[in-house]
Amino acid sequence: MSKKPLILVINDDGITAPGIRTLIKVMNSIGDVVVVAPDGPQSGMGHAITVNSTLFIEKITVDDGPQQEYSCSGTPADCVKLAIREILDRKPDICVSGINHGSNASINVIYSGTMSAALEAGIEGIPAIGFSLCNYNWNANFEACKAAVKTITEQVLKNGLNEGVVLNVNIPNLEEKDLKGIKVCRQARANWEEEFDKRQTPFGKDYYWLTGKFVNLDKGEDTDQWALDHGYVSVVPVQFDLTAHSSIQQLNSWELNGK
Repeated sequence: MSKKPLILVINDDGITAPGIRTLIKVMNSIGDVVVVAPDGPQSGMGHAITVNSTLFIEKITVDDGPQQEYSCSGTPADCVKLAIREILDRKPDICVSGINHGSNASINVIYSGTMSAALEAGIEGIPAIGFSLCNYNWNANFEACKAAVKTITEQVLKNGLNEGVVLNVNIPNLEEKDLKGIKVCRQARANWEEEFDKRQTPFGKDYYWLTGKFVNLDKGEDTDQWALDHGYVSVVPVQFDLTAHSSIQQLNSWELNGK
């Protein structure tokens, strides 16, 4: 029986994406790898799950290597659920998601399929990390990510994570020699100023493309966005308990049940 850690690899860009292929190679140097990933792009799906249609899994081979690979018709969160319930014979020691093509820093974590896969694993009690490279290009160079990805994964396997916490890791689009290091950060307060590009079909029917720009409203030097802007890999501990505990006392002062 292998003494290597069992590593579940997920993503949201699809099982053939260069980012996940790089992640698989790094994980093969650490443990026994099982890949369960969408059969096509699922970016921006957040924590969606499939409840109104069927799900399919197919065992495939994309690249040579010792990893086992399964293509799934569902979302990233579906992939985690199916991996745990139908594919694996034991709970994985860690789940790694990515490497995403594009930033999941700051408010982007809310919409991210990459991070939702990590969060789903965390809900199941599995230590989990979402990795993203701040480059949306399909042919982005992921070589500079490898060292940081390996270091952070090995540290999580060695030290574990607090219950209910997963890591959101973002890597600036730089050459490895230009990366300044790894910083533990908080999530920056930022948002998207969104617009819709309205067009018409040849038949006169309106349709829309979502556009917009990312606006960082946070001047702090302890945020993920600051770290990325200054050449550091950012690591943000994220919790899936969304309770605003600081507001409970305030709400209890309201007259919710009469005087």
